[in-house]
Amino acid sequence: MDELAGSGYARLTMDRVARRAGVGKSAIYRRWPSKQDMIVEVLARLSIPAGPVPDTGSLRGDVRAMLQSVFDWLTDPRIRAVLPDLIAESDRNPVLAAAVAHHVTRPRLTWSRTALDRACDRGELAADDIDLVQDLLIAPIFWRVTHTRPVDDQYLDRLTQLTTGGR
Repeated sequence: MDELAGSGYARLTMDRVARRAGVGKSAIYRRWPSKQDMIVEVLARLSIPAGPVPDTGSLRGDVRAMLQSVFDWLTDPRIRAVLPDLIAESDRNPVLAAAVAHHVTRPRLTWSRTALDRACDRGELAADDIDLVQDLLIAPIFWRVTHTRPVDDQYLDRLTQLTTGGR
């Protein structure tokens, strides 16, 4: 993960990974037959659950908690370095794209879906809006973090308000 964060996917080599790990290259190849296989395992580590699904009793409270969780995840220095590079590489590599979808995107959508389904059950959100709200949970924060624009509590509060239809 550290080598990937430091060099990016395109420049990552098994030699450099072996050197960083203090082992021979053959030891790396015994564990992962290719760079791609190694990166798929890294992606599995990126998919560590985002914590318990928020259950504040309200859509607004749950959305604010989810936005905070997304911000915390995206500002982890290694995630911030690795994720944009892997997304870009996924455009050229269908196996990597499938791994990103399976290990990063799908678990986070499932995580947020639980809270949003509860909001639907309470009558606070239309089922047709779940996909859009999920987009709003990550896209604005991802954009700001990757373009070095500030994200603070005031921004997250305002994004919560706009996402949940408040003024």
